[in-house]
Order: sequence, then C-alpha cells, then structure tokens
Amino acid sequence: MKAINISAVGEIEVVEKSIPKPSRGEVLLKIKYVGFCGSDLNTFLGKNPMVKLPVIPGHEISAVIEDIGEEVPESVKISARCTVNPYTNCQRCSSCRNSKPNACRFNETLGVQRDGAMSEYIIVPWQKVIINDEISERDLTLIEPLSVGFHAVARANVTDTDVVMVIGSGMIGIGAVIRAVLRGASVIAVDVDDKKLQLAKSLGALHGINSSSESLHSNLDEITNGMGPDVVIEAVGAPTTYRTAIDEVAFTGRVVYIGYAKSEVSFETKYFVSKELDIRGSRNALPEDFRAVIDYVKRNGIPDEFVTAIYKPEKAKEALEYWSNNSGNVFRIFIEF
Repeated sequence: MKAINISAVGEIEVVEKSIPKPSRGEVLLKIKYVGFCGSDLNTFLGKNPMVKLPVIPGHEISAVIEDIGEEVPESVKISARCTVNPYTNCQRCSSCRNSKPNACRFNETLGVQRDGAMSEYIIVPWQKVIINDEISERDLTLIEPLSVGFHAVARANVTDTDVVMVIGSGMIGIGAVIRAVLRGASVIAVDVDDKKLQLAKSLGALHGINSSSESLHSNLDEITNGMGPDVVIEAVGAPTTYRTAIDEVAFTGRVVYIGYAKSEVSFETKYFVSKELDIRGSRNALPEDFRAVIDYVKRNGIPDEFVTAIYKPEKAKEALEYWSNNSGNVFRIFIEF
C-alpha cells in the first residue's frame, strides 16, 4: 500500500508498506481522505517539537471499515463510513482519572507521537472508530479539527449572555465560532485575512475584525461599550495573540488557549490578578465534542470553502509547499487515497 512519509525536515515521499491485518479488538480502515493540519505543516517545516522523524502524518480522517478482528462488536460493520478519534489515553494518569482523556499525560496522537493515517490502510482499536453513514466522505475528514474548537468553547463555559472573541479564523477557530454561536453567544471573529473573516460571519459571527488593518482595541471598545469580551479564545499560537487575549478580555473574564506559542511569552501579570481572570488551556477534544460536531454537520453540512484543495499522495510535498508559501489562502488541504 502507499503511505506518505515525512523523512526529514522539508522532505516527504511516498513509500510502499504491507497492508496490516487487524488483531483482537482492532479494525482495518480503508482511507478515503486525510486532512493536513497545522501540526503536519510544522512537522514538515521542522517546527513541531512533539514529533520525532521519520513519521507518517495525518489524524483528520475519512475512511470505510475494510476488515474487523475478533471481539469487535456487531455494531461495527464492514463497509461502514467513519472517522476516527486519533488520541490515545492511558486510563491511569491524573487526566484520565479526572475524566479528561483528551489531555492524557501520555497521549499519542496519530501523525505526531506515532505514525498517522496518510496511507491507504490503517489499523485502529474499534473503540476509536466513529461510524456515521449520513455524512459525506469529504465532510467526515473535518469532524476532528472542528471538535477541537468545540472543546475550547466548552472549556470556556460559554453561555448565551457572553460576548466571545475568537482570535484566529482557521479551521480550529472556525470550530470555536460555530460552537459559540450555537450556544447563543455574541461572537467577534479576529483574523488578518478578510476572506476568513467573511466566512466566520457567514457562520454566525456578528463582527469580523482584521487586526492587521484595523485597531482591535478601538473596535472592541465600540462593540462592548468599553467592557471587553467576556471570553477570549486564542486559536493562533503566537506570543502577540497570547498577550492580546489577556489585554483585551473583560474584568473577571475567561481566556482559553488552544494554540501553543513556539517561543516564550512575557505577560503583564498584574492583569491576571486585577482582572481576576480564569485562564485555561484546551487540548484535543472529548467524545461529546465529536458528537456535537457530527450533529451540527448532519443538520448544516460544511461549506465548500473549508476545503482549499485536494491532492493525490504523490503531490503531498507540493501541497505542503503551497500551504507554507500561501498560509493566508489555505483553510484545509486534503490528500485523497
């Protein structure tokens, strides 16, 4: 079978591997699409500290069940369409004991700490398979990245009385926008790309602010009557946006960080205390976040703008080079098997 391998920084190739066979409790999936996400791009560029090369990337998955091993429930049927929960959990660490397996201390995400899904077939435990024949093969690929944004909104305890600012209108940020809108919040999307802001507004954001061409602070003052947003969700992962979240959030507000900055961040820590802030991290997603995204997608579908381009495996390097050189124009890139 074909598999995509990032062998070194800036080097990606198609390799041949044997098709695996499912053991007890496992299923063999035939891959349809896999999405490249920011972590895959950073792996290719040598900016992902969590990965060890070489690695097969990919954890945003659309597949059909090809074969099943012993002791797999009858509800898991061959030919069923599915996506995958790509995280592992040890069931012993403090996160797992606290019912937060998404933040397992020893988590290994597909395509990061272990080989991922960019191959014609993969093996996964049956418990990680999320079956849904009502959603198209293309759209199933987007369930996992949207769920990460949904989870951040849950971490922020967003309600219908909140003004929520989401910094970053890429796939993860758009997931946060959608979920905050579903919860009845007034949403402000912030990005440096007008097309992404327009998409966020089409999905329910009341305001879109281009922070590269407009004054973010002045706009927020006007929108919130000088109060600032009750919730800020940071979905970029840069020192500037990390600080902006603290500077702009309302007194007694909540800040949730999804992106992680690639360098140290200095803060004016007096705001932590004087504003009495709740500052939280948000990692991966829980099963209930996947279910919420699936319910949303079944009702509403997914705009075509979510998929920037689809490449064949042999063009994977070209795809990542294009994304690296055109980051503002890319939402999601798929590899089709």
